[in-house]
This record gives sequence, structure tokens and C-alpha cells, in this order.
Amino acid sequence: MVDHSPEQLPVAVIGAGPIGLAAAAHLAERGVPFIVLEAGNTPAAAVRAWSHVHLFSPWEYNTDPAARRLLAEAGWQEPDASELPTGGDLVKQYLQPLAELPTVAPHIRYGATVTALSRLGIDRLRTAGREDAPFVVRFGDGEELLARAVIDASGTWLQPNYVGANGLPAHGEREAAAWITHGLPDVFGADRDQHAGRHTVVVGAGHSAANTLLALAELADSAPGTTITWAIRGGDPAASFGGGSDDELPARGALGSGLKMLVDTGRVTLAANFRTHSIRRLGNSPAHDQVELISRGPDGSEQTVTADRIVAATGFRPDFSISDELRLELDPIMSAPRALAPLIDPNQHSCGTVTPHGYRELAHPEPGYFAVGMKSYGRAPTFLMLTGYEQVRSIAAALAGDLEAAQSVELQLPETGVCSVTAGGENLALRLGLSQEQHEQLLHVTAKHLGTSSSAAEAVLSAATELGIDHTAALQLAAYAAEQFDAPGATGC
Repeated sequence: MVDHSPEQLPVAVIGAGPIGLAAAAHLAERGVPFIVLEAGNTPAAAVRAWSHVHLFSPWEYNTDPAARRLLAEAGWQEPDASELPTGGDLVKQYLQPLAELPTVAPHIRYGATVTALSRLGIDRLRTAGREDAPFVVRFGDGEELLARAVIDASGTWLQPNYVGANGLPAHGEREAAAWITHGLPDVFGADRDQHAGRHTVVVGAGHSAANTLLALAELADSAPGTTITWAIRGGDPAASFGGGSDDELPARGALGSGLKMLVDTGRVTLAANFRTHSIRRLGNSPAHDQVELISRGPDGSEQTVTADRIVAATGFRPDFSISDELRLELDPIMSAPRALAPLIDPNQHSCGTVTPHGYRELAHPEPGYFAVGMKSYGRAPTFLMLTGYEQVRSIAAALAGDLEAAQSVELQLPETGVCSVTAGGENLALRLGLSQEQHEQLLHVTAKHLGTSSSAAEAVLSAATELGIDHTAALQLAAYAAEQFDAPGATGC
């Protein structure tokens, strides 16, 4: 007789990204058998897709404590805690070495796409014996393995939100897919030819949109003919990005509507109250032809924007279809575990004000199943990697039977700083050829000019003139100070 008792089986971790590998590190430290199932051929396949992007938070907020301990034992040289990594740095200096550790590497299976989860011999309707039955993990090729528990860290990267304003695909959106980029295009690298000398419309009002708008504004300085439209559903971009007088740093608060400054000075054309209803192709080849975005307001009024390229900076959503045979309890608004949803509501929280949480808040009526990381946040854009690390620390402790540790809180998130882009602005300043001192001077001199300027944009430009700083660079730095750039989307803040 085959022994299917849970204690003889591994914990299945789905995904070898930052949170999945952190789960592996915690399970390894506690001696809990595990297997990491990664659909890609390398660790952190999704992170590699945004390797060109700088994180807003420094190294000290991007690594997991258990992972650091295991790496240190292997002689790992920890990066400078205050430096800001790119996605590529995160992979090369942290995630790849972690995945190659002798305590982790033998337990990672690459090219393993999980297509379904269930219980052995039990469908979703049956209750008797459910808790004692092992999980069945099915792969795309039909193979199956059994697990005592499932930690689903598969993320949301492959499930972007639509351009359509009502959460549904805009009419014609699927047919225009070749013209649409989701997430954060590499406008200075692999994606440059798609945007240089062309018109790009960026749809969305979150930090991904801000990143792309800033990059395109910089590209426009060196690539004549590059034009940019920013399409937002609201009427005023300041509502999305303004820290204003409430900001703890007055100069940063004054610059809080920086993206609006790009609009006011003509670097970016704003299409406000733009609710994409349909997308129409104006040709047959995305290399030469254009698309037309049509907005339809509640009163039937229409706006149109014609562009060579669409960047859909509209966020991501989880896909729970592999869990259809499991008993999940998801919040009807957030698509997050019901107990977690009020803690992460973006109407109430930024990523720095989310209450640290663990196995209890992440639990479902299905014992032993936990969605973690970005997937656990559902539609909320407030995820921070440190929060995900705390999630898997708690879950690993619970699976090891250490409920005292599982119920403790070992994470303190400062309400400001970790999610702000102050450090990100310093990094951008360096990329623009400005020193940290010039960056700080710009903040202080702008504050001095605010009292005599008709607008914040005028104050920034006056400060730039006084300091001999390029106007576009100054406005980009101003935009980077927007207080609300704290949605970790694909980047984990």
C-alpha cells in the first residue's frame, strides 16, 4: 500500500520568484520537505521581464531574513543596504544565488506549469476526510504530484488588467494586442524602437504609468518626434499623485504633482476623463500603422486618441482558476483572502501602512492552501516584498508546528520612507547626470520659489534655471517625488 500520509509529503511552493524562494528558505531552515515548481526555465522569470526597472526601495527592504542567513553561510556578499537595485540586480545579486544554494537548488523544478489543484480522490463538494487527504498538483503535461500543503506564490505578472475602463476588454482590444505593451516597457533598451520618434499613449494613473511617462519624457529629449499622451479616467492627475501640504517633507510635497508639471509644460499631453471603450486598428502592421482609442463618457460624449503604441499601465489581477476544486474564500471586491482584504484596501492603505499578517489572515476554508505575495493581494496594488516575506515566515512556522512563532509579528514597516520615492529620485538624478547635492538643492530652491511663483511647475523651472539644471530633468525629478508612487505592482515598491 502506498503511504499518502501528509507528513511524508513535501510542501509544494508554486513560483520561484522573490516570495516563493523566501518560502523555500524558511522551509529549509525548519527542515520541512518542499518542492518549488517554477513554470519558467530560470528562477524569477517574471522579475527578469522588468530587469531594467529601478525599485523604489533600497536593498534592506528587498531581501528575506531566512534567505540572507542561508546565503551568508555560503559566503554571500550582501549588497549595500542603502543602494537601490534594478530588477536585474535583484536577480543577479540575490535571487539567482539563493536558487543555487545546495539547500534549495535540488528542490526546484523548472518548466513545471501547474494547471490544477485538488485533493486526492476528493472534489470540492466532499467534506469527510478532506483535511487528511493530500493535495494533487497537476502539470500541463498531465503529470501529477502529491503535497501536504500548497504555498501559491505564482504572482499576477501573466494576468494584466485590460485597457478597457470598466474592467472588461475594450472593444477591439484583443485584435489590437500587437500594439499594446503591458507593464513597464524598456524604452531605453529593447523597446526603444517602438517609442522613439513615435506617439505613445500611456493608460493608467499608478506608479507604473509614472515610471513610463518619465522615461518617455527623457527619451523625447534625444529622439525628435517622440510624443506622449497620458490617458487617465479621472479629471485631474493631481488627485492620483499629489502629496501636497500633507507630505512630511515640505519640498517633496510641493513637488507632489510633478507629473502634472510635465503636462503643464507640454512635455506630456493629458487626456483626462478618458474611459477607453474601444480600440480600432488603422492598419495591419504594428510596425507602421496606428491604433485609435475611443473614450465614451457616461453622458455618451466621445474622445479619441490616435497613437503608434499603447502602454497599458493598468495593473494586474490574480488568476485562481487552478484552484477551482479547492474551497477558497475570496473578498468579492479585492479577490484577496477575506480576512486580509480590509488590511490591504488601497482606499485605506499604502504599502507602508499595511498591517503585517501571516497564516491566519491568509487561510482559507481549504486547510493547507495559502496564496502569498502579489497573488494574495488580489486586485490591491499595495504589495511590498517585505510583507510577502513576513507572510511565508509565518506560514512556514505554522507548517512546522511552531504556532507561537507563526502568530508573532516580526516585521515593522515604517509608515513613511519605505514606500516613498525620495531615494528613487536620487537614483534618477544620478541617471540624469546630476549629483545628490544638485538633487537636494533642487528641492530646497524650489521650496524657496514657491511663494513667488504662480504654480509649482514655475517654481521648479525657476529653481532649475537658478541652478543651471536642464528643465526636463528637473521636471522629471519633480514628478518622481509624487507621494503616491507606492503601488508595488510588478516591482514590489
